[in-house]
Amino acid sequence: MPSEDLIARLARQIDAAKRNEQFIIDASETAALRARGAAELHALCATFVANVNSRLSEAVLELAPPVYAPDRFREQGIHLIQISAQGRAMLLAFHAPREPVATEKFRIPYVLEGEIRTFNQQMLQRFEVRTQLLFYCVENGEAHWRYSDFRTLRTGLLTHEFLAELMEKLF
Repeated sequence: MPSEDLIARLARQIDAAKRNEQFIIDASETAALRARGAAELHALCATFVANVNSRLSEAVLELAPPVYAPDRFREQGIHLIQISAQGRAMLLAFHAPREPVATEKFRIPYVLEGEIRTFNQQMLQRFEVRTQLLFYCVENGEAHWRYSDFRTLRTGLLTHEFLAELMEKLF
């Protein structure tokens, strides 16, 4: 590949990264975005649980906490959301990184980071917990929850379908 093409591609990548980082300007915007991200994650989990429960005859997925408001977000500390049923659990743990916008653990700038941990009783007996990384990313003027599997290098938007894939492996 000619060096001019490489230089042009690098310049485009630098410009794109700068646009993403300029999305957040001050601490108050970052705090509001983080609170919104926490509420969006809970809402995603709540609609997932409601969709599954609407199709169940007896067993019921449980969501904890059952309700969440953006004003419950704390800059310090870890936030937890749990989806569980019959000894099987999906635990979403997330927190704010040290910097307003981070790129240390994921290539797309993010304002919240965490993990999705899935396990059942048999897995716990073997000290096995499956983990996916979780990031509230800022790109192209928008923010979205993304997952990253460090074992397979698979990454994508966090969706109901992805949550269903993770939960399905526990049954």
